[in-house]
Amino acid sequence: MVRLNKIVRALTFEGAPAKRFTPEMALRRALMNCLPWESQFYEDGVAIAERIKALVPQVDPARVAALAIEAREVMKLRHAPLLVVREMARHEKHRALVADTLAHLIQRPDEMTELLAIYWADALGPMQQRKRQPVSAQVKKGLARAVTKFDAYQLAKYDRDGAVRIRDVLFLVHAKPKDADQAKVWKQLVDGELASPDTWEVSLSSGKDKRATFERLIAENRLGGLALLRNLRLMQKAEVPRSTIAEAIEAMRTDRILPYRFITAARYAPDFEPELESAMLKSIKGYARLPGRTRLLIDVSGSMFYPLSAQSEMTRAEAACGLAILAREVCDEVETFTFSNEVVKIPPREIDRKGDRLIVFTDEQSHDTVPDPRGRGTMVNVASYQHGVGYDAWTRVHGFSEAVIAWIAASEETKH
Repeated sequence: MVRLNKIVRALTFEGAPAKRFTPEMALRRALMNCLPWESQFYEDGVAIAERIKALVPQVDPARVAALAIEAREVMKLRHAPLLVVREMARHEKHRALVADTLAHLIQRPDEMTELLAIYWADALGPMQQRKRQPVSAQVKKGLARAVTKFDAYQLAKYDRDGAVRIRDVLFLVHAKPKDADQAKVWKQLVDGELASPDTWEVSLSSGKDKRATFERLIAENRLGGLALLRNLRLMQKAEVPRSTIAEAIEAMRTDRILPYRFITAARYAPDFEPELESAMLKSIKGYARLPGRTRLLIDVSGSMFYPLSAQSEMTRAEAACGLAILAREVCDEVETFTFSNEVVKIPPREIDRKGDRLIVFTDEQSHDTVPDPRGRGTMVNVASYQHGVGYDAWTRVHGFSEAVIAWIAASEETKH
Protein backbone atom coordinates (compact mmCIF):
# COMPACT_ATOMS: atom_id res chain seq x y z
CA MET A 1 0.00 0.00 0.00
CA VAL A 2 1.42 3.41 -0.99
CA ARG A 3 1.10 6.16 1.58
CA LEU A 4 0.61 9.63 0.16
CA ASN A 5 2.20 12.51 2.02
CA LYS A 6 -0.47 14.76 3.41
CA ILE A 7 -0.26 18.33 2.09
CA VAL A 8 -0.53 20.80 4.95
CA ARG A 9 -2.11 24.05 3.79
CA ALA A 10 -0.96 27.37 5.17
CA LEU A 11 -3.70 29.13 7.14
CA THR A 12 -3.99 32.36 9.08
CA PHE A 13 -4.75 32.17 12.80
CA GLU A 14 -8.39 32.79 11.90
CA GLY A 15 -8.41 29.94 9.37
CA ALA A 16 -8.28 31.73 6.01
CA PRO A 17 -6.10 30.24 3.25
CA ALA A 18 -2.64 31.79 3.19
CA LYS A 19 0.49 31.53 1.09
CA ARG A 20 3.76 29.83 1.97
CA PHE A 21 6.68 32.22 1.58
CA THR A 22 10.31 31.76 0.63
CA PRO A 23 12.69 32.00 3.62
CA GLU A 24 13.68 35.55 2.63
CA MET A 25 10.06 36.66 2.33
CA ALA A 26 9.25 35.00 5.66
CA LEU A 27 12.21 36.73 7.34
CA ARG A 28 11.14 40.12 5.99
CA ARG A 29 7.59 39.46 7.20
CA ALA A 30 8.72 38.52 10.71
CA LEU A 31 11.33 41.26 11.00
CA MET A 32 9.89 44.52 9.68
CA ASN A 33 7.17 44.87 12.35
CA CYS A 34 8.96 43.06 15.15
CA LEU A 35 9.60 44.21 18.71
CA PRO A 36 11.52 41.11 19.89
CA TRP A 37 9.97 39.04 22.66
CA GLU A 38 6.88 41.29 22.75
CA SER A 39 3.74 39.22 22.24
CA GLN A 40 1.19 40.03 19.55
CA PHE A 41 -2.50 39.17 19.65
CA TYR A 42 -2.25 35.70 18.12
CA GLU A 43 1.38 34.78 18.77
CA ASP A 44 3.78 35.18 21.67
CA GLY A 45 7.00 37.14 21.25
CA VAL A 46 9.25 34.17 21.92
CA ALA A 47 7.77 32.26 18.98
CA ILE A 48 8.35 35.21 16.64
CA ALA A 49 11.96 35.60 17.82
CA GLU A 50 12.58 31.88 17.40
CA ARG A 51 11.20 32.04 13.86
CA ILE A 52 13.64 34.85 13.03
CA LYS A 53 16.49 32.79 14.45
CA ALA A 54 15.51 29.77 12.36
CA LEU A 55 15.16 31.80 9.15
CA VAL A 56 18.51 33.66 9.25
CA PRO A 57 20.68 30.68 8.17
CA GLN A 58 18.22 29.86 5.37
CA VAL A 59 18.69 33.22 3.64
CA ASP A 60 21.68 34.47 1.64
CA PRO A 61 24.07 36.30 4.04
CA ALA A 62 24.13 39.52 2.01
CA ARG A 63 20.32 39.62 1.96
CA VAL A 64 20.15 39.02 5.71
CA ALA A 65 22.53 41.92 6.32
CA ALA A 66 20.54 44.16 3.98
CA LEU A 67 17.27 43.28 5.74
CA ALA A 68 18.78 44.10 9.15
CA ILE A 69 19.97 47.49 7.91
CA GLU A 70 16.60 48.19 6.28
CA ALA A 71 14.79 47.33 9.51
CA ARG A 72 17.01 49.77 11.44
CA GLU A 73 17.31 52.67 9.03
CA VAL A 74 14.06 52.52 7.05
CA MET A 75 11.61 50.92 9.48
CA LYS A 76 13.28 52.56 12.51
CA LEU A 77 13.42 49.40 14.62
CA ARG A 78 16.19 49.06 17.20
CA HIS A 79 16.20 45.62 18.82
CA ALA A 80 15.08 43.28 16.04
CA PRO A 81 18.06 44.11 13.77
CA LEU A 82 20.43 43.37 16.67
CA LEU A 83 18.79 39.96 17.10
CA VAL A 84 19.41 39.26 13.41
CA VAL A 85 23.11 40.17 13.70
CA ARG A 86 23.48 37.98 16.77
CA GLU A 87 22.11 35.07 14.74
CA MET A 88 24.43 35.88 11.83
CA ALA A 89 27.35 35.47 14.22
CA ARG A 90 26.34 31.84 14.85
CA HIS A 91 26.69 30.72 11.22
CA GLU A 92 29.91 30.44 9.26
CA LYS A 93 28.57 31.76 5.94
CA HIS A 94 26.97 34.80 7.59
CA ARG A 95 29.69 35.57 10.11
CA ALA A 96 31.97 37.44 7.68
CA LEU A 97 29.40 40.24 7.30
CA VAL A 98 28.75 40.75 11.02
CA ALA A 99 31.33 43.48 11.72
CA ASP A 100 30.27 45.72 8.83
CA THR A 101 26.58 45.20 9.52
CA LEU A 102 26.88 45.86 13.25
CA ALA A 103 28.97 49.01 12.79
CA HIS A 104 26.29 50.24 10.39
CA LEU A 105 23.35 49.41 12.65
CA ILE A 106 24.46 50.90 15.96
CA GLN A 107 23.30 54.51 16.26
CA ARG A 108 23.14 54.89 20.07
CA PRO A 109 25.63 53.80 22.73
CA ASP A 110 23.08 51.67 24.57
CA GLU A 111 22.58 49.56 21.45
CA MET A 112 26.05 48.13 22.06
CA THR A 113 25.07 46.90 25.50
CA GLU A 114 21.72 45.65 24.19
CA LEU A 115 23.53 43.62 21.54
CA LEU A 116 25.68 41.96 24.20
CA ALA A 117 22.63 41.28 26.37
CA ILE A 118 21.02 39.54 23.38
CA TYR A 119 24.27 37.71 22.64
CA TRP A 120 24.43 36.26 26.15
CA ALA A 121 20.68 35.69 26.55
CA ASP A 122 20.84 31.95 25.78
CA ALA A 123 22.40 31.01 29.12
CA LEU A 124 20.07 30.10 31.96
CA GLY A 125 19.64 32.08 35.14
CA PRO A 126 19.95 35.80 35.95
CA MET A 127 22.27 37.75 33.64
CA GLN A 128 24.74 38.41 36.46
CA GLN A 129 25.12 34.66 37.07
CA ARG A 130 25.23 33.45 33.48
CA LYS A 131 28.28 31.88 32.00
CA ARG A 132 28.88 34.30 29.19
CA GLN A 133 29.67 32.78 25.84
CA PRO A 134 32.88 34.14 24.27
CA VAL A 135 32.02 36.96 21.86
CA SER A 136 32.95 36.27 18.25
CA ALA A 137 35.79 38.22 16.63
CA GLN A 138 33.41 39.76 14.09
CA VAL A 139 31.11 41.09 16.81
CA LYS A 140 34.11 42.57 18.63
CA LYS A 141 35.27 44.27 15.44
CA GLY A 142 31.83 45.73 14.82
CA LEU A 143 31.52 47.03 18.39
CA ALA A 144 35.05 48.46 18.28
CA ARG A 145 34.13 50.50 15.22
CA ALA A 146 30.77 51.53 16.63
CA VAL A 147 32.05 52.84 19.97
CA THR A 148 34.21 55.45 18.25
CA LYS A 149 31.04 57.17 16.93
CA PHE A 150 30.02 58.61 20.29
CA ASP A 151 31.08 61.73 22.19
CA ALA A 152 31.22 62.35 25.93
CA TYR A 153 27.62 63.57 26.14
CA GLN A 154 26.22 60.52 24.35
CA LEU A 155 28.29 58.09 26.41
CA ALA A 156 27.29 59.74 29.69
CA LYS A 157 23.62 59.87 28.69
CA TYR A 158 23.42 56.13 27.99
CA ASP A 159 25.86 54.82 30.60
CA ARG A 160 23.12 53.29 32.72
CA ASP A 161 23.23 50.72 35.48
CA GLY A 162 22.69 47.20 34.25
CA ALA A 163 24.23 43.79 33.76
CA VAL A 164 26.25 45.18 30.85
CA ARG A 165 27.72 48.70 30.92
CA ILE A 166 29.37 50.72 28.16
CA ARG A 167 32.72 50.41 29.89
CA ASP A 168 32.28 46.63 29.66
CA VAL A 169 32.16 47.07 25.90
CA LEU A 170 35.45 48.98 25.98
CA PHE A 171 37.13 46.28 28.05
CA LEU A 172 35.75 43.54 25.81
CA VAL A 173 36.66 44.87 22.37
CA HIS A 174 39.89 46.80 23.09
CA ALA A 175 38.81 49.59 20.77
CA LYS A 176 41.33 52.22 19.65
CA PRO A 177 40.28 55.84 20.20
CA LYS A 178 40.30 58.20 17.20
CA ASP A 179 42.43 60.78 18.99
CA ALA A 180 43.73 61.95 22.36
CA ASP A 181 40.46 63.68 23.24
CA GLN A 182 38.50 60.48 22.75
CA ALA A 183 41.06 58.53 24.77
CA LYS A 184 40.54 61.01 27.62
CA VAL A 185 36.76 60.61 27.43
CA TRP A 186 37.06 56.82 27.52
CA LYS A 187 39.30 56.97 30.60
CA GLN A 188 36.73 59.19 32.33
CA LEU A 189 34.03 56.69 31.40
CA VAL A 190 35.99 53.76 32.82
CA ASP A 191 36.82 55.69 35.99
CA GLY A 192 33.23 56.84 36.45
CA GLU A 193 34.23 60.49 36.09
CA LEU A 194 32.19 61.59 33.09
CA ALA A 195 30.17 64.71 33.81
CA SER A 196 26.45 64.13 34.26
CA PRO A 197 24.70 64.91 30.98
CA ASP A 198 22.24 67.79 30.79
CA THR A 199 19.30 65.62 29.69
CA TRP A 200 15.65 66.42 30.19
CA GLU A 201 15.33 63.46 32.58
CA VAL A 202 18.16 64.76 34.80
CA SER A 203 16.93 68.34 34.67
CA LEU A 204 13.33 67.51 35.52
CA SER A 205 14.32 65.23 38.39
CA SER A 206 16.53 67.88 39.97
CA GLY A 207 13.56 69.59 41.62
CA LYS A 208 13.94 72.85 39.72
CA ASP A 209 10.97 74.79 38.37
CA LYS A 210 9.53 72.63 35.58
CA ARG A 211 8.34 75.49 33.42
CA ALA A 212 11.74 77.19 33.51
CA THR A 213 13.45 73.84 32.89
CA PHE A 214 11.34 73.04 29.83
CA GLU A 215 11.80 76.53 28.42
CA ARG A 216 15.57 76.28 28.83
CA LEU A 217 15.74 72.80 27.28
CA ILE A 218 13.69 73.96 24.30
CA ALA A 219 15.75 77.13 23.84
CA GLU A 220 19.01 75.14 23.98
CA ASN A 221 17.64 72.42 21.68
CA ARG A 222 18.14 69.81 24.41
CA LEU A 223 14.73 68.20 24.01
CA GLY A 224 14.74 65.60 21.24
CA GLY A 225 11.71 64.95 19.08
CA LEU A 226 10.49 61.85 20.89
CA ALA A 227 11.05 63.46 24.30
CA LEU A 228 9.07 66.48 23.14
CA LEU A 229 6.12 64.30 22.12
CA ARG A 230 6.21 62.39 25.39
CA ASN A 231 6.22 65.56 27.50
CA LEU A 232 3.56 67.68 25.81
CA ARG A 233 0.98 67.13 28.52
CA LEU A 234 3.54 67.74 31.29
CA MET A 235 4.61 70.98 29.61
CA GLN A 236 0.99 72.11 29.47
CA LYS A 237 0.58 71.27 33.13
CA ALA A 238 3.71 73.28 33.92
CA GLU A 239 2.14 76.22 32.02
CA VAL A 240 4.83 76.50 29.37
CA PRO A 241 3.48 79.07 26.86
CA ARG A 242 1.58 77.49 24.01
CA SER A 243 3.59 79.45 21.47
CA THR A 244 6.84 78.04 22.86
CA ILE A 245 5.59 74.47 22.59
CA ALA A 246 4.15 75.03 19.11
CA GLU A 247 7.45 76.47 17.87
CA ALA A 248 9.32 73.49 19.31
CA ILE A 249 7.01 71.06 17.48
CA GLU A 250 7.50 72.98 14.25
CA ALA A 251 11.30 72.87 14.61
CA MET A 252 11.60 69.25 15.77
CA ARG A 253 13.41 66.56 13.80
CA THR A 254 11.01 63.85 12.68
CA ASP A 255 13.31 61.55 10.71
CA ARG A 256 13.61 58.95 13.49
CA ILE A 257 10.03 59.09 14.77
CA LEU A 258 7.44 56.55 13.64
CA PRO A 259 4.14 58.06 12.43
CA TYR A 260 1.96 56.45 15.08
CA ARG A 261 3.77 58.34 17.84
CA PHE A 262 2.22 61.60 16.63
CA ILE A 263 -1.22 60.02 16.95
CA THR A 264 -0.49 58.95 20.51
CA ALA A 265 0.84 62.42 21.36
CA ALA A 266 -2.33 64.01 19.97
CA ARG A 267 -4.44 61.71 22.13
CA TYR A 268 -2.81 63.11 25.30
CA ALA A 269 -2.37 66.69 24.06
CA PRO A 270 -5.29 67.33 21.67
CA ASP A 271 -4.73 71.10 21.78
CA PHE A 272 -1.68 70.56 19.58
CA GLU A 273 -3.30 68.37 16.93
CA PRO A 274 -2.73 70.91 14.09
CA GLU A 275 0.98 71.27 14.92
CA LEU A 276 1.44 67.53 15.40
CA GLU A 277 -0.19 66.72 12.08
CA SER A 278 2.01 69.26 10.33
CA ALA A 279 5.14 67.77 11.94
CA MET A 280 4.04 64.26 11.04
CA LEU A 281 3.56 65.19 7.39
CA LYS A 282 7.11 66.55 7.15
CA SER A 283 8.28 62.95 6.89
CA ILE A 284 6.68 62.61 3.44
CA LYS A 285 7.70 65.98 2.04
CA GLY A 286 8.79 65.48 -1.53
CA TYR A 287 7.22 62.04 -1.87
CA ALA A 288 5.80 61.13 -5.27
CA ARG A 289 2.03 61.48 -5.47
CA LEU A 290 -0.36 58.62 -6.20
CA PRO A 291 -2.52 59.70 -9.15
CA GLY A 292 -6.12 58.75 -9.74
CA ARG A 293 -8.61 57.45 -7.17
CA THR A 294 -7.35 55.57 -4.10
CA ARG A 295 -9.28 53.71 -1.42
CA LEU A 296 -7.67 53.23 1.98
CA LEU A 297 -8.97 50.40 4.19
CA ILE A 298 -7.94 50.33 7.84
CA ASP A 299 -8.35 47.08 9.78
CA VAL A 300 -10.06 47.76 13.13
CA SER A 301 -10.67 44.15 14.17
CA GLY A 302 -9.91 43.17 17.75
CA SER A 303 -6.41 41.84 17.08
CA MET A 304 -5.32 45.26 15.81
CA PHE A 305 -5.86 46.82 19.23
CA TYR A 306 -3.34 44.66 21.10
CA PRO A 307 -0.52 46.82 22.57
CA LEU A 308 2.74 46.95 20.64
CA SER A 309 4.62 46.09 23.83
CA ALA A 310 4.02 45.37 27.49
CA GLN A 311 5.16 48.91 28.38
CA SER A 312 3.15 50.67 25.68
CA GLU A 313 -0.45 51.73 25.16
CA MET A 314 0.15 52.10 21.42
CA THR A 315 -1.48 49.55 19.14
CA ARG A 316 -1.12 48.25 15.60
CA ALA A 317 -4.38 50.02 14.79
CA GLU A 318 -2.65 53.30 15.61
CA ALA A 319 0.29 52.27 13.45
CA ALA A 320 -2.13 51.57 10.60
CA CYS A 321 -3.91 54.90 11.11
CA GLY A 322 -0.60 56.75 11.02
CA LEU A 323 0.24 55.22 7.66
CA ALA A 324 -3.26 55.93 6.34
CA ILE A 325 -2.94 59.60 7.26
CA LEU A 326 0.35 59.82 5.35
CA ALA A 327 -1.08 57.92 2.39
CA ARG A 328 -4.07 60.26 2.27
CA GLU A 329 -1.77 63.23 1.83
CA VAL A 330 -0.04 61.85 -1.28
CA CYS A 331 -3.21 60.66 -3.03
CA ASP A 332 -4.86 62.85 -5.67
CA GLU A 333 -8.35 61.58 -4.82
CA VAL A 334 -8.93 59.39 -1.77
CA GLU A 335 -11.67 57.62 0.15
CA THR A 336 -11.03 56.12 3.59
CA PHE A 337 -12.83 53.18 5.22
CA THR A 338 -12.47 51.04 8.32
CA PHE A 339 -13.35 47.37 8.32
CA SER A 340 -13.87 44.49 10.72
CA ASN A 341 -17.14 42.58 10.45
CA GLU A 342 -18.40 45.32 8.16
CA VAL A 343 -17.04 48.25 6.18
CA VAL A 344 -17.59 51.76 7.56
CA LYS A 345 -17.09 54.70 5.22
CA ILE A 346 -15.22 57.79 6.42
CA PRO A 347 -16.84 60.00 5.20
CA PRO A 348 -19.84 58.19 3.65
CA ARG A 349 -19.24 57.48 -0.02
CA GLU A 350 -19.93 54.72 -2.50
CA ILE A 351 -17.51 51.79 -2.34
CA ASP A 352 -18.82 49.85 -5.32
CA ARG A 353 -17.20 52.16 -7.89
CA LYS A 354 -13.94 50.85 -9.26
CA GLY A 355 -10.86 52.83 -8.18
CA ASP A 356 -7.29 52.99 -9.46
CA ARG A 357 -5.86 51.40 -6.33
CA LEU A 358 -6.81 49.86 -3.01
CA ILE A 359 -4.42 50.03 -0.01
CA VAL A 360 -5.26 47.88 3.01
CA PHE A 361 -3.56 48.42 6.39
CA THR A 362 -3.94 45.21 8.40
CA ASP A 363 -2.36 42.37 10.40
CA GLU A 364 -3.58 40.00 7.65
CA GLN A 365 -5.51 37.68 9.96
CA SER A 366 -8.93 36.68 8.59
CA HIS A 367 -11.32 33.75 8.61
CA ASP A 368 -12.43 34.50 5.03
CA THR A 369 -10.59 34.17 1.75
CA VAL A 370 -9.58 37.61 0.49
CA PRO A 371 -10.58 38.17 -3.16
CA ASP A 372 -8.32 39.77 -5.74
CA PRO A 373 -8.47 43.57 -5.83
CA ARG A 374 -10.16 45.46 -8.62
CA GLY A 375 -7.33 47.62 -9.90
CA ARG A 376 -3.99 47.84 -8.08
CA GLY A 377 -4.07 46.29 -4.63
CA THR A 378 -1.47 46.71 -1.88
CA MET A 379 -1.62 44.85 1.40
CA VAL A 380 0.33 46.74 4.11
CA ASN A 381 1.12 44.24 6.86
CA VAL A 382 1.71 45.76 10.32
CA ALA A 383 2.25 42.49 12.25
CA SER A 384 4.82 39.66 12.33
CA TYR A 385 2.58 36.61 11.98
CA GLN A 386 3.88 33.63 10.00
CA HIS A 387 0.96 33.51 7.55
CA GLY A 388 -1.39 36.13 6.16
CA VAL A 389 -4.07 36.80 3.57
CA GLY A 390 -3.70 38.79 0.38
CA TYR A 391 -1.37 37.32 -2.22
CA ASP A 392 -1.03 36.57 -5.96
CA ALA A 393 -2.81 39.65 -7.37
CA TRP A 394 -1.95 41.70 -4.27
CA THR A 395 1.32 43.56 -3.75
CA ARG A 396 2.58 43.18 -0.18
CA VAL A 397 4.73 45.49 1.94
CA HIS A 398 5.66 45.10 5.60
CA GLY A 399 6.30 47.78 8.24
CA PHE A 400 4.83 50.85 9.91
CA SER A 401 7.24 53.67 9.03
CA GLU A 402 6.54 56.35 6.45
CA ALA A 403 8.86 54.48 4.07
CA VAL A 404 5.90 52.21 3.29
CA ILE A 405 4.22 55.08 1.46
CA ALA A 406 7.37 55.84 -0.54
CA TRP A 407 7.66 52.16 -1.44
CA ILE A 408 4.08 52.04 -2.79
CA ALA A 409 4.71 55.07 -5.01
CA ALA A 410 8.06 53.67 -6.22
CA SER A 411 6.56 50.27 -7.00
CA GLU A 412 3.93 51.88 -9.19
CA GLU A 413 6.54 53.89 -11.09
CA THR A 414 8.47 50.73 -11.96
CA LYS A 415 5.32 49.18 -13.46
CA HIS A 416 4.61 52.07 -15.85
